[in-house]
Amino acid sequence: MIKTNYHTHTDFCDGNGTVNQIAQNAIQKGFNILGFSSHSMYPFSGSYHIVQKEHPLYVQAVNEAKEKYKNQLTILLGFEAEYAPNVTKPDFSYYKSLSPDYLIGSVHYIFTPKGRLAVDYNAERLEQKINELFGGNAKKMVCEYFTLEREMLSNSAFSIIGHPDLVRKNNGRLHMFCENDSWYRKEIKATANAIKKAGVIVEVNTGAIARKYMDDVYPSKEFLSLLSERNIPVTINSDSHTPEGLDAFFDKAKEALWKAGYNEVAYIDENKNIRMQKLE
Repeated sequence: MIKTNYHTHTDFCDGNGTVNQIAQNAIQKGFNILGFSSHSMYPFSGSYHIVQKEHPLYVQAVNEAKEKYKNQLTILLGFEAEYAPNVTKPDFSYYKSLSPDYLIGSVHYIFTPKGRLAVDYNAERLEQKINELFGGNAKKMVCEYFTLEREMLSNSAFSIIGHPDLVRKNNGRLHMFCENDSWYRKEIKATANAIKKAGVIVEVNTGAIARKYMDDVYPSKEFLSLLSERNIPVTINSDSHTPEGLDAFFDKAKEALWKAGYNEVAYIDENKNIRMQKLE
């Protein structure tokens, strides 16, 4: 199997390693393709995103690494691009001046007239914000999250959707909702349909396991089954924030995919082509 990871954070955002440190670790771990995807709200700055003026520096660092390690590793330039209605979105037209090889489209924030909430806050802060902004109604918050994802899918052009059920991150601690409830299942089914229509790849993200929030990947078992039924391509990503975590729990992601009925995974090659390979 060609070993890949496209969800990789650096010290340009909230990651702990430099581009060079991460590339060297990828070589040691036997990666064939490594995509860098620091958080971005381009052309603006966010709380844990690349600072506006440092976007060119990030691009330069990744492109220099491409050349430096070209005989050992294929490196791709990407961004985990934030979706913020009427502000920024994960669209190649927005990022054209930076010439990315791919974009990951993600929803982290929910905006309300009273303020904003990040669905991946720590449990205590998330609970506080749900009380402040949604009157304690977690269902309303979750539905708004999936609505924003479907909105992003319908009006943006990107390559991979990031952690499409990120709202599960703190559910084991806060018990905000039951994934078996009909309303929740309706939300993920509608989102699977929107993903199919958009034609993007879905990442199977192991980041919550690595950071001990859940003992499971994003998307969930049922969500993955819905994607499999629709023949939606998937790829395995670690959402790594350290050089050492590049391939954390990849075996667990493969197991989840086999159980959902997948026998192939997608990858993006050095020419930005989407290719399929056997899941081994």
